[in-house]
Amino acid sequence: MPMKPKDRDALLRTLEARFGANPRRHADVSWATVAARLEANPAALASLHEMERTGGEPDVIAHDRATGVITFVDCATESPAGRRSLCFDRAALDARKEAKPTGAAVETAEAMGITLLTEAEYRALQILGAFDLKTSSWIATPPAIRALGGALFCDRRYDTVFVYHNGAQSYYAARGFRGSLRV
Repeated sequence: MPMKPKDRDALLRTLEARFGANPRRHADVSWATVAARLEANPAALASLHEMERTGGEPDVIAHDRATGVITFVDCATESPAGRRSLCFDRAALDARKEAKPTGAAVETAEAMGITLLTEAEYRALQILGAFDLKTSSWIATPPAIRALGGALFCDRRYDTVFVYHNGAQSYYAARGFRGSLRV
């Protein structure tokens, strides 16, 4: 469903303000370039709206000059509040017999039109600031680990980024996920 013009305008103002307040994240691209990409891609705006609505505070963190692709990532200080207490994926959710969470990170990301960060993307984000000092975030997990029932998550403690494993069925109030969107 297309966004209402007032919601679209409000989102663009929010994104532009965040973009202007954090130039270190995207020194090689102008807001005009970003806005033009967004105006041409209503589906991306809908995904960014969901990222914003769930507390992600998306911002531009990369611009590929060769292709024009702009990458947005959740830049909220802590894992987005509206995307916590989720197990890793649908298979993990379906396998829980009791105390099921409300959803799964991979499925939620897909519904939003975004992808979970990879370990490399998560580490790159941490160069731009200190994120997940009190929370943790599920990340894309290699199929071999997932096939054995596990999933990966990251956080930042002691000024160091840590990658951990957990059963994919687990969920915690302080664990969510960060997503990325390429426009």
